[in-house]
Amino acid sequence: MVMPLDSILKNNKEKQFELDFFPHANALYNFAFHLTYNDADADDLVQETFLKAFKYIDHYQAGTNAKAWLFKILKNGFINQYRKKSKAPNIVDYEDIIAFQDFDDESDQKKDNDLRVEIFDNLIGDEVSLALNTLPVDFKTVILLCDIEGFTYEEIAKIIDIPVGTVRSRLHRARNLLKEKLEKYALSMGFKK
Repeated sequence: MVMPLDSILKNNKEKQFELDFFPHANALYNFAFHLTYNDADADDLVQETFLKAFKYIDHYQAGTNAKAWLFKILKNGFINQYRKKSKAPNIVDYEDIIAFQDFDDESDQKKDNDLRVEIFDNLIGDEVSLALNTLPVDFKTVILLCDIEGFTYEEIAKIIDIPVGTVRSRLHRARNLLKEKLEKYALSMGFKK
């Protein structure tokens, strides 16, 4: 029995998707989370990225950098969501406020009895993540793409649509800002200037 051409193409498309794109799911999620600071929003952004990638897989050139292509789709999706949210009026869900107040009241009551709370209250926070999160989005993006995800300057330039020189400049400025923000912490940990 001969398979119809449509079925063959669909199977090839799905195989290519599994081989080229799925291995980058964790990296996409990490990048999305650092952009949104929210698990659900990061999941939605990654899911939207994969849907668009599958829909437009015909535009992807096999053998090129699939990770960079996915990151560009994700970055564009984040920008579109940001623009949409900034134009929309603020919506307040009063049920969420009541649920938060109820949870806060319950957690105050449990705090006295829960040993885990005592243990975690005394842990040092992740100063590096906090410092990174205080950077402007443009600087944070280049740090994440270069130092966390390992993209080259040229790949970053393609992902965020800026010249390579601008990538270098932003990366230099972002690293200097992080250095300033972490200087006191480094000294307190015993590092010398």
